[in-house]
Amino acid sequence: MPKVTVDGVELEVPQGATVLQACELAGKEIPRFCYHERLSIAGNCRMCLVEVAPGPPKPQASCALPASEGQVIKTDSPMVKKAREGVMEFLLINHPLDCPICDQGGECDLQDQSVAYGRGTSRFHEHKRAVTEKYMGPLIKTTMTRCIQCTRCVRFSEEIAGVDEIGALYRGENMQITTYLEKAAKHELSANVIDLCPVGALTSGPYAFEARPWELKKTLSIDVSDAIGANIRLDSRGREVLRILPRVNDDVNEEWLSDKGRFQVDGLTKRRLDRPYVRRDGKLVPASWDEAFAAVASVNPGKSVAVIAGDMVDCETMFAARALAGALGSSLLEGRQTGLAYDCSNLAAVNFNSTLSGIETADAILIVGSHVRWEAPLLNARLRKAAKNGAKVFVVGPEWDATYPVSNLGNDLAVLNKLPKDADEAFKAAQRPALIIGGAGLGKGGLEPSLALAEKYNLVRDGWNGFNALHMAASRMGGLMLGYAQPGGIADLVAAKPKLVLSLGADEVDYTRFAGSTVVYIGHHGDKGAHAADVILPGAAFSEKPGTYVNTEGRVQLADKAVFAPGDAREDWTILRALADALGVSVGFDSFDQLRAAMAKAVPALGREGLADYGALPKGGKAKAEGVIEGYPVKDFYLTNPIARASETMQRCSAELLHGETFAEAAE
Repeated sequence: MPKVTVDGVELEVPQGATVLQACELAGKEIPRFCYHERLSIAGNCRMCLVEVAPGPPKPQASCALPASEGQVIKTDSPMVKKAREGVMEFLLINHPLDCPICDQGGECDLQDQSVAYGRGTSRFHEHKRAVTEKYMGPLIKTTMTRCIQCTRCVRFSEEIAGVDEIGALYRGENMQITTYLEKAAKHELSANVIDLCPVGALTSGPYAFEARPWELKKTLSIDVSDAIGANIRLDSRGREVLRILPRVNDDVNEEWLSDKGRFQVDGLTKRRLDRPYVRRDGKLVPASWDEAFAAVASVNPGKSVAVIAGDMVDCETMFAARALAGALGSSLLEGRQTGLAYDCSNLAAVNFNSTLSGIETADAILIVGSHVRWEAPLLNARLRKAAKNGAKVFVVGPEWDATYPVSNLGNDLAVLNKLPKDADEAFKAAQRPALIIGGAGLGKGGLEPSLALAEKYNLVRDGWNGFNALHMAASRMGGLMLGYAQPGGIADLVAAKPKLVLSLGADEVDYTRFAGSTVVYIGHHGDKGAHAADVILPGAAFSEKPGTYVNTEGRVQLADKAVFAPGDAREDWTILRALADALGVSVGFDSFDQLRAAMAKAVPALGREGLADYGALPKGGKAKAEGVIEGYPVKDFYLTNPIARASETMQRCSAELLHGETFAEAAE
């Protein structure tokens, strides 16, 4: 490890570190616009200049200079100060004075650094250049005259998203950043360039002119649009969440967020259930809470109760519903709404055991029945890293447009019985082989053959477990831990013909199969489940209640409450607690803290944050793989849940980016 001296302080830095990283290790702040620790080095903004000896007597770009033994680095010498002032002066030659009307105001790197490192005056009086506007789709608002050509957006699209959609035209001061043929950016991580842009050139279209950052209350939460459990921040004002931003968590989402997780936010205020409803004479009519509870109690179900958990439900709600069903004498619980019935007796077999960060180190990967790019865009970015590091990726199922090289082995699951020669050789030679089975693979009975494959190729070895199940619902792993899985899936609930069906925001269920049951829907949107209900009890969305969520790798994470639910809607656990009184049973808790304590006592893993331990992987089954995967469960990436379906932004993304509809822009 080389030793360097930074402003008189000697320290050791890792081999291969840059001078900029050495300065940061010494606690020095180095201004930068183009450098980003997750992107390749461009070295084109020159804001990170420092003085380095031995070397030429001039400022040097610290982001692109390797740290080496014996270097003496100065970050605050007169030469460095003068150089940074000059660079800032050049950057501001053409930058418009848009700060009062710019959405980046208050959280703009250029603003902050011009105050900290700029001269305060400019010696240039020439006319500023202007750049024609670019269209990047319904999510990204562009004002390219502000662009300082840091190329972060270009590098993100090429390196992280793996889609060459953004690039540069022309040279010198005529250079412009644009999308290919000025079309919309279509990949599922496109809006991350908004966070990356250090100026106001790329800002959020749906959030434009909504609020200033200092007006917002910031709440830590978890994304429920898929099973990755991305760490997010909810920015709210009053009773409305105005935007969702990603938080840094290297183990889960790094610092990225899918477009759906970010922009379904406007769906939180649309099509909301804000009062109870009861079905009378075939029509749902508004009712009071007392009338709604009386309608449920009049069913007098006894033990004939079933609970179906939706895709975005927190663990506390599922535990409260389990306690209610248990008090009534029922254990009919199910969370796999669409009819999946894979074996859940050992949760290690349905967990993402490699972990999300660990899959990057795999060197041979077999994907069975999963459209990863739509089911988990953030995982797809990690698989791309693995492929860039040399991993060979094979896919069983219909072809989809991966952002890295893949070999498709066809749609027939029978290929799992004997892999083709190239895949067989790759897995035999692999040091860290991995298998990922998705919803389509689980639905076709691919779990046991996949476990047999794991045994054959020794996927579990010292320090490595390469067997992974990729779920699509934020509530899935938490539900499985709480027992929301019948041996025959939802068919077992149908066969039991329950008098009362409690639907916890379950919108993907075919309720015609419960024609003889009274369906009580506890949810937050007037979606498919509410249309089929006999009684609607309005609940809270994920942003309106504290909750525990478990992602597809078994990571237990906590979310906080950002705003209050609208109208007469209540937090789900309070509804279930009141329902227990109406049905004349006791559930053993009267407060949220008591509920959480009872849940942690029943399932200790849910009482502590971090990865849950599910034990060893079971032995491979004897079942032969058979059946053809005709398609994947996700048909429309942007409209997979009730919040997204209520979102105007997601509806437009679906129409424009997936179905090719055109939208005329209003004239200025």
